[in-house]
Amino acid sequence: MTTMPAPASEAPLLEARAEFPILANSVYFAAHTLGPVSLASLEALKQFGEAWATRGVRAWGEGWWMLPELVGNAIGALMNAPAGSVITTSHATESLAAVLASLSFGGERDGLVTTSLEFPSLLYQARAWERHGARLTVTPARANDPLTPDLDALLAAITPNTRLVSVCHVYFRNAAILDVRRVVERAHEVGALVCLDCYQSLGTTPLDVTALGVDFALGGSVKWVLGGPGVGYLYVRPGLADDLPGLRGWSGHADPFGFEEEWRPARGARRFATGTPNVPALAACLPGYELIARLGVPAIRAKSLRQTQTLMDLARAAGFRVVNPTELAERGGSVVLDLTPAPGHAVSTALNARGFVLDYRVGAGLRLAPHFYTTDDELRSVIGATRAVIDEGAFTPYLQRGAVT
Repeated sequence: MTTMPAPASEAPLLEARAEFPILANSVYFAAHTLGPVSLASLEALKQFGEAWATRGVRAWGEGWWMLPELVGNAIGALMNAPAGSVITTSHATESLAAVLASLSFGGERDGLVTTSLEFPSLLYQARAWERHGARLTVTPARANDPLTPDLDALLAAITPNTRLVSVCHVYFRNAAILDVRRVVERAHEVGALVCLDCYQSLGTTPLDVTALGVDFALGGSVKWVLGGPGVGYLYVRPGLADDLPGLRGWSGHADPFGFEEEWRPARGARRFATGTPNVPALAACLPGYELIARLGVPAIRAKSLRQTQTLMDLARAAGFRVVNPTELAERGGSVVLDLTPAPGHAVSTALNARGFVLDYRVGAGLRLAPHFYTTDDELRSVIGATRAVIDEGAFTPYLQRGAVT
């Protein structure tokens, strides 16, 4: 087995480990599902509480009301989106609902195209719009790879009748990267729009929504960007937003505090804003975005590619089957292992009990997500522990608990 050695350029990334308390007593491989909280985020939550306690309603005018714009621009900077083109939502599902609610599926252009491998919540939204006139096409996985979309089938499904194509940048089951450029080119060729779910890519895989030309991009702060729950985001391509009605919430009004009876939308993406901002979640997420920006996604990506390759090499040497793409350009930040015939959910639970924070997904396998703070020793330890849990039968106590972590 050959692995790439750690270059000196990764030193600043490892120095950031000190920001995350959980790394002192856990081996954390779960940034693809919930990134660890930083000391800076904990301090931001403390400051929110103090402002509420001492300033009360005055805190709205002393920073709270501006948080959605600050956070939106911080997210936008990570995907090369112009200032003002990203708004915050509660979660990715709300973001997609806002997009769908702004589009008309009547007449001949009624097509909504997606794949069978999207995150279920977004698939549920797509299916819900069938009752509003959308003609839904769900394209299949590759015949020889049930965890990766069939790009040819996807492109063929995009026709002059298509209104919207809703797809992922990186797929959650196996971290496969979609060739978004080809999808956008095909969609725009026939006059369709593209909505990109970048939840599993932003913060670890380079993304440039301006260069790609996507019309919408959505996601949330829970994962690689280390922002915690409660904040989603929606990018709307400049020049497109003003042609759409938005979702019509009071904070998306041109004058929210005018309390006008009639809807008068704000300019740009802000017309997609809805209700009162989730201030504590917004305050907590901003330090994560700022840290990712400071470290730099290119540096994070370079380390991710090296360490995911090392993990795959170690896993194969230990007798495990790797199910994520092996080509660098086709792989996101996670490594996924098929532990068959061992019961993956029980093995995952046993590993969590031993201090390895990771997860298992039905139909995929054990998911491991090294991030910029991960050491090479932790790569070796998690594969060694997985092998030991299986060989020793240490997963047996968890078989009847039905735990899926």
